[in-house]
Amino acid sequence: MMYSIDQDKNEFLTKDEIREKAPSVFTMKADKRSTTKHYVHIPTEKVIDDMSTLGWNVVDAKQVQARKNAGFQKHMLVFGNDDLVVEGKDGDTVMPRILMTNSHDGKNSFQFQAGLYRLVCSNGLVIADAEFANMKIRHMGYDLDELSTVISEIVEKLPLTVECMNKLKAKKLSEEEKVEFAKGALQTRISKNQLSTYSTEDIMELLKPTRVEDEGDDMWSVFNTVQEKIVHGMYEVYGVGKKVRKARKIKNFKQDTKVNQELYNLALSYA
Repeated sequence: MMYSIDQDKNEFLTKDEIREKAPSVFTMKADKRSTTKHYVHIPTEKVIDDMSTLGWNVVDAKQVQARKNAGFQKHMLVFGNDDLVVEGKDGDTVMPRILMTNSHDGKNSFQFQAGLYRLVCSNGLVIADAEFANMKIRHMGYDLDELSTVISEIVEKLPLTVECMNKLKAKKLSEEEKVEFAKGALQTRISKNQLSTYSTEDIMELLKPTRVEDEGDDMWSVFNTVQEKIVHGMYEVYGVGKKVRKARKIKNFKQDTKVNQELYNLALSYA
């Protein structure tokens, strides 16, 4: 349920900066090899302009690596809004985000998903599908009014997003529950067979906070501690013959989103 956002707090990217991170965003025509004459091409750049009109601007951009359909591949934009900030009573400030994915090969509609960005660390938070449905807009018939409706619906649900966060903060975990959660989190990236190679010491290392803000027995603190380590590869992997290597940081945004959603769903199951 999380997403690693490359940004300096809430600074917005220029179009040149977006182009450097995800050139496919600015493709001005569809891939003729995979689309028909009925396909309506809506440049992602138009969505950027329309989102800006609605008060949302780009804070990060990514695209999948591609060979066959380079320039038309799936890409993601993360939008932030300066007017929307959630100030936690405990000083844990989060900022709403809207993640949008699209491609120019006819295989994807515009897909929008709500998220939260936590200022105290580099973790992002994508709300799990189990709690909030993704919203889609087909290329055919796309206009600003439809986009405005979708964004309004997402914003209206943000209080529910914050409510979920507060439930995680209110849930206190026993030591056994912490270990159980950490093991479940590991399985978002390793197999069940591999899990048996991890010692109690390995699991406890995964639960060790990297910052003061994450010290605590509540589900929110434990979740953020483990989430960061799982996503950024801050743990060891045991291979054949018990060879040990450092885990890789997740760089593919599709895997990033999938792992984060699984982690968030797992955390919610405790709350």
